[in-house]
Amino acid sequence: MKFGVSTFVTDDGIGPAPLGRALEERGFGSLFLAEHTHIPVSRESPWPGGPELPRRYYRTYDPFVALTAAAAVTERLTVATGIALIVQRDPIILAKEVASLDHVSNGRAVLGVGAGWNREEMRNHGTDPRTRMRLLRERVLAVKELWTKDEAEFHGEFVDFDPVFSYPKPVQDPHPPVLLGGSGPTTFDRVVEFGDGWMPIYGRGTDDLPNQIADLRERAGRRLPVTVFAAPPKAEVIAELTAAGVDEILFDLPTASEDETLRTLDGLAKLF
Repeated sequence: MKFGVSTFVTDDGIGPAPLGRALEERGFGSLFLAEHTHIPVSRESPWPGGPELPRRYYRTYDPFVALTAAAAVTERLTVATGIALIVQRDPIILAKEVASLDHVSNGRAVLGVGAGWNREEMRNHGTDPRTRMRLLRERVLAVKELWTKDEAEFHGEFVDFDPVFSYPKPVQDPHPPVLLGGSGPTTFDRVVEFGDGWMPIYGRGTDDLPNQIADLRERAGRRLPVTVFAAPPKAEVIAELTAAGVDEILFDLPTASEDETLRTLDGLAKLF
C-alpha cells in the first residue's frame, strides 16, 4: 500500500516546496493537488461536499506551478493533480505542462482528471456542461496523442488539429498515468477506454468497493490501479481499503499554516 495526501495549496497556507519536503521526509509517497481556476460568486452549482464551500477552493495555486516547486525540492515524491479540470484546459497546452513536469521531476508526474461539478466555472471557460464528458474523453485522448506521437494529430467533435510537433515528450514510457475521478454509472466505461487507473473519492459511491474494483479489473482485462482520494485518517479505513484491493490511499490534508501542517503530517505518518 502507498500513502499520500490530497490537498489545496493556497496563498494563505503552507507553500508547495516546504510541503513537498515535509511529505518526503515523513515517508509519504505522493502529493495530489486540487484545481479551480476561479469560483464564480453566483454559487449556483451545489458543492457535493456540503452546503458551505471552503474558502480554499478559490485561493488555490495553479497545480502545475505548485507541483513543479514541490518536485524541485524532492527526489521520490509523486507529483500529481487531484483533479485537473481538463474540460477547462486547452489540451495542447496541458500536454506540454504535464510533460514538462514529468521532466522536471524525472518521471514522477501523474495526471488525475475529472469533469468537475461547478457549471458556472465551466461556462466561464466556454465549456457546455451538458457535453463535458464527451469533451473530457477527447481531451485525454488528444493529450495522449501529443505525448506519444512525433507528428500528433486529432480530429474529434471538440478537439481538432492537423499534425503538430509537441515537445518535450514525457520521461515515463509511454506517458504519465492518467487517473480518472468519479463514481457514476458510466465512470468505468471511461476508465477502461482511455484511463490508466481509477481515483474515487472515499464515501462518494464507494460503498461496495471490493466488488467495484473486481468489476473494473475484470472489464479492463488487467489490474488497473486504484487510488482512493480524501480517505479519513483512521486505521479501520486503511484496513478496509487494503482488503478491497486499493493500491494507494490519499489522506485529505487541511490547508493550514506551515507549523500546523507539519503537526498534522506527523500524526498522519503514524498510521503507516
